[in-house]
Amino acid sequence: MTFTARQLNRATLDRQMLLRREPVDVLTAVERVVAIQAQEPASPYIALWNRVEGFDPAGLDEAFATGVVRKASLMRITLHAVAAADHEVFHHAMLPALRASRLYDKRFKAMDVTIEQADALLEHLLEFAATPRQKAEIEELLHSHVGDVGEPGVWWALRTYGGLVHAPTGGPWSFGLRPSYQAVATEPRERTAAVAELLRRYLSGFGPATVLDMNQFTMLPRTTIREALALLDVTESGGLYDLPGRTVPDEDVPAPPRLMAMWDSTLLAYADRSRIIPEQYRKVVIRNNGDTLPTLLVDGHVAGVWRPTEDGGIEATAFHALRDEEWAGLAEEATALRKLLGDREPQVYRRYARWWNGLPAHEVRTL
Repeated sequence: MTFTARQLNRATLDRQMLLRREPVDVLTAVERVVAIQAQEPASPYIALWNRVEGFDPAGLDEAFATGVVRKASLMRITLHAVAAADHEVFHHAMLPALRASRLYDKRFKAMDVTIEQADALLEHLLEFAATPRQKAEIEELLHSHVGDVGEPGVWWALRTYGGLVHAPTGGPWSFGLRPSYQAVATEPRERTAAVAELLRRYLSGFGPATVLDMNQFTMLPRTTIREALALLDVTESGGLYDLPGRTVPDEDVPAPPRLMAMWDSTLLAYADRSRIIPEQYRKVVIRNNGDTLPTLLVDGHVAGVWRPTEDGGIEATAFHALRDEEWAGLAEEATALRKLLGDREPQVYRRYARWWNGLPAHEVRTL
């Protein structure tokens, strides 16, 4: 079966709970979304606000505090918020890539530490971090074993592949400026089976998708992906893989406006970003260093960006002309977003303000 570009767009919106806010609990929503990028502590909250009917941020606070949702370095070697059960699988699926990103990096090779020493250090670290530990405590422990190995230090490597999760430290979005880390127990898993389960979960939240899309989402080699796909019960048509029985909406299904979080996974889950981001806007919203701006979705596609104003409003920059009813829909969303931010952090994302210089602003409104 051949799908149109709009059908693929609607499929993503449907599986990512962006065609309508749905009356589900936080854990169910996180499982449905699969993986929420969490470099900025506020982003998982804004991501779920966009997807969950009557979203209460206290529910996500509790999920992080109890550990049913975990924040850890996973796909693309970046921080994600995922369900605890998914974290165990995803960590084992990604472990060789996470290790290689550090242990074969020239910065690690410049240290006077072998891979075997790093793995031995990890055993000490996991025992030490059975209770939450801050960076300074961990670095003191590691220094006592290997001394000063220079920058960026062995902790830079271990925190990426060691299986640690971020422990909540409080603040408006559960995690503050000084991270705390905790070891969690994970059962050993066969690698290819773990990758297959990661891909099955990916297709549940982002399918139909190509091998290149799965490569973009995970940064795993395409040969590894193809080997894992062979273990799955999947359908394939025109290079697009999906899970059996999953449907794709009609292309004329309406898509409501949304004010998306920074690094929302829908913008980063595909090799072909045009599924959500028009090609002419890709380099505008995904900057050279990887920062992915908070965007306006109109008719299911990126149409601009947003940021809070100092007086508590939401400044919306449209990249092209929008209809009056589209502006009205964005204004309604902004009213609800202002309430979420006002209760927590009205000036969220303000340290990224530099990216607003030189935007292709067709029209700017304060909503």
